[in-house]
Amino acid sequence: MPWKNRGVESASKGVLSRKWTLLLCIGCFCVGMLFSDRMSILPEAKTISRTTRVDDEMQNLVSGCDPKINGEREAKDIYGEVSRTHDAIQTLDKKISNLEMELAAARAAQESILNGSPVEDNLRVSESIRKRKYLMVVGINTAFSSRKRRDSIRATWMPQGDKRKKLEDEKGIIMRFVIGHSATSGGILDKAVEAEDRKHGDFLRLEHVEGYLELSAKTKTYFATAVALWDADFYVKVDDDVHVNIATLGATLATHRDKSRIYIGCMKSGPVLAQKGVRYHEPEHWKFGEDGNKYFRHATGQLYAVSKDLATYISINQHVLHRYANEDVSLGSWFIGLDVEHIDDRRLCCGTPPDCEWKAQAGNVCVASFDWSCSGICRSVERMKEVHRRCGEGENALWSAEF
Repeated sequence: MPWKNRGVESASKGVLSRKWTLLLCIGCFCVGMLFSDRMSILPEAKTISRTTRVDDEMQNLVSGCDPKINGEREAKDIYGEVSRTHDAIQTLDKKISNLEMELAAARAAQESILNGSPVEDNLRVSESIRKRKYLMVVGINTAFSSRKRRDSIRATWMPQGDKRKKLEDEKGIIMRFVIGHSATSGGILDKAVEAEDRKHGDFLRLEHVEGYLELSAKTKTYFATAVALWDADFYVKVDDDVHVNIATLGATLATHRDKSRIYIGCMKSGPVLAQKGVRYHEPEHWKFGEDGNKYFRHATGQLYAVSKDLATYISINQHVLHRYANEDVSLGSWFIGLDVEHIDDRRLCCGTPPDCEWKAQAGNVCVASFDWSCSGICRSVERMKEVHRRCGEGENALWSAEF
């Protein structure tokens, strides 16, 4: 082929190559632009998402490091946990108290059956009575020689007959004279009390031999028997030469219903008497330290009250609770070391007129009145009506009271 033809052919191919090269470059450029736009959109979305997560994490981190925010959160968590724990403890306490009540009742019933005690009949109460909840059981401590004292109380502050039954049904208040048996069971003293009980029906007979030096043992037996017979919020012991305003007593105790271990009375701390032959002599005075020392704080024996948990505690542990010479000291000693709230209420130990009369006129009616010099109302048989007339709350107060 001539060289001219080869030159034309080469020129033609060069022109075509440049055109294809140009088109290829334009195509590549367009594809590159499209790809670049696509890539610029995706990273932006990922960057936004990643930035949002980082901000959230930083905020959480800062919040966790902020003492104020962290403290408030922990305080709420702790308060909620404490509240739940407290509720659970209260529920367990109630269950334990109920179980202890059942155990105490079963033990008292078993012992009375084994001993052949007349208390056995009292313990055979119906299920409906056992399930009934009472405000308080008032046990009036009395003796075989105190018939006239009992009659003076029946004639004044202790309702009789249908009224006493109404008091139990409507107000939830049980009242009984508390007495044991004579050394010669079935003797003339026991028969006299049985005849009196048939007439009035207001005795609680205990499996206990009466005697002045046995008052501490009688107190234990009273609480054990009462807690087995009646389910009450409070159990009260009062002497038969003391004047009591029942409605005021009930209202006073009702204010403490939400507390489980209450010991209420006129608290005192008298001297430990080491000298033999004197009244209230303490044979175990050496246990209280050197001569001249005082007793621990305890309620005076004329009137005091304990809550159900404490009465149940006495019932369950009666065989190992130590007895001192003085009954009020013994009771106080049984609560030493326990988580018990001592309540000192001076309305439970007012004096006889004019003291209780002045207080009543001022609107501060006394719960109980007696003379300290006599450890009760002096000549109570003759003076009980006078004290009741001048210091009594009035019969309407009892029937209109809401506990």
